[in-house]
Amino acid sequence: MQRIRNFSIIAHIDHGKSTLADRFLEVTKTIEPRRMREQVLDSMDLERERGITIKMQPVRMKYALEGEEYMLNLIDTPGHIDFSYEVSRALTAVEGAILLVDATQGVQAQTLTVLRSAQQLGLVIVPALSKIDSPLARVEDVEGQVMRLLGVEAHEIYHCSGKTGEGVEELLKAVIAKVPPPKEAEEKEPKALIFDFQYSDHQGIIVFLRNFAGAIKKGDALEFSASGRTFNALEVGVFSPQPTPVPELGAGSIGYVVTGIKESGFARVGDTVRAKGTKTVPLSGYAEPRPVVWASVYPESQDDFVGLRQALSRLRLSDSSLSYEEESSGVLGRGFRCGLLGMLHLEIITERLRRESDISLIVTTPTITYEVETKSGERIIVYSPPLFPDHGEVAHVWEPYVEAEILIPGEYLGNLLPLLYEHEATTLSTDRFSEERMMLKVSMPLRELMRNFFDKVKSASSGYASISYEIGELRPAEVTRLDILVADEPVPAFTRIVASHRAYEEAVAAVEKLYKILPRQMFTTKIQGVATGRILSSKTLSAMAKDVTQHMYGGDITRKMKLRDKQKKGKKKMLGRGKVNIPEDVFLKMVKSGD
Repeated sequence: MQRIRNFSIIAHIDHGKSTLADRFLEVTKTIEPRRMREQVLDSMDLERERGITIKMQPVRMKYALEGEEYMLNLIDTPGHIDFSYEVSRALTAVEGAILLVDATQGVQAQTLTVLRSAQQLGLVIVPALSKIDSPLARVEDVEGQVMRLLGVEAHEIYHCSGKTGEGVEELLKAVIAKVPPPKEAEEKEPKALIFDFQYSDHQGIIVFLRNFAGAIKKGDALEFSASGRTFNALEVGVFSPQPTPVPELGAGSIGYVVTGIKESGFARVGDTVRAKGTKTVPLSGYAEPRPVVWASVYPESQDDFVGLRQALSRLRLSDSSLSYEEESSGVLGRGFRCGLLGMLHLEIITERLRRESDISLIVTTPTITYEVETKSGERIIVYSPPLFPDHGEVAHVWEPYVEAEILIPGEYLGNLLPLLYEHEATTLSTDRFSEERMMLKVSMPLRELMRNFFDKVKSASSGYASISYEIGELRPAEVTRLDILVADEPVPAFTRIVASHRAYEEAVAAVEKLYKILPRQMFTTKIQGVATGRILSSKTLSAMAKDVTQHMYGGDITRKMKLRDKQKKGKKKMLGRGKVNIPEDVFLKMVKSGD
């Protein structure tokens, strides 16, 4: 146990975390050179395509130092703010963390948020600079930022390059020297904390856990402390980096246990696995993830509804921060309302559903949760725009606010201030973070943060700014429901909640965008934006033109006139009862920002 080191890597997105993990695997010879590839620990195709880590991944490495063999358990974690819940779970299962800062970009706002979490948990922090081989590296400047942030000396900050391998072995030795081994537990019975799990058709639920006491062996009778469900360990193993069976998982180890349970709902992240029948006090787990945005997902064909339910259930087993419930719409049929951690999380979930279940989906415009008091005095929680009461029925509305931190170079501050005004943000404080950068703390509606605020700030700062945020309290809101009508029928997927003072602007933009991308129909189609009980914007999409007389030649003109008159009557009839078929790609384009 004295030669075990459990650690994680804290880093902002694209700061070289996965590349550093690759070099660790090479240095420790965990993977044979012929099997080596980039982003080894990123197992999903989506992670490789985007170059980001979406799901945490544990790995065990062995490293010999001064005649002693050390067992190093690394948990590779995501860097994007949407997946901070994944990071919090990883930090609870380790004793130390490498704070990795890109020498070309410096400390980012998201890094500060995760660092605070790690320090609150009492983790030992090993600071390191990555990408030191880059011609754009500002080693001394970024080193100064880390020194001020952690109160350390320059010689305590390690320099490395995941690309060339420079300094990687020294950093690994520093982890062994500085990160403490797991503490000895008083109990002799197994007691392990679940930090993740996945589902296998053959083996059932496989829990990923950190064992704090005793030893877990194959065949042991175990139970989940929260649900009380018992099971026998069909297999225990470690990740090296592929799942590898071992005789036992000792105290301080990180690994997996195959439960054989094939029903959902028994395994829960943050629960404690203990010996069957014991009354061991459960370990303190994690807070339940709170959905930040909501979006409805419908199958394009209602024949795929059951398949979509199964796909969501399977996805929920590998992503515990996803929540969903069934709902129905008069226009779109039956579907599911999904709670997600952010816009990137929504994008990843819908892409995974399309790929893994091969179902064509309709995704509604994402929204947040509102608390509404109607004029009759009833107080309701609204997390679906079509369920928001009509304008005349609303007395008061409350919405969540966020406390955000924005790190931005001082030269771009002038570009940021108009954006803050546009998105209803109030500046709480402005401090100098370093010689070049400013730290702004602002309060703003979550609704405005989700209105493309991240991308606008990145554009205004030429990509140098970074943002982190925490959900705060509910405050009064001036918002209304905007409905988009197509051929006089409201389309729930396009309904959204907007600021009252922006209702006209949003209606014009939405109608204009739909007018450009909606295919022409056999009859004239009206597109309207309706809010506050009024039509704020309207455009008419002309009918598809077809010459019904093209097959005719010669003869009297009245023959052609009769056919054209018949066509006109048919179109008039369709105008009264015609139904507009909206393709899936139109829904996708309406949800995405920009043209």
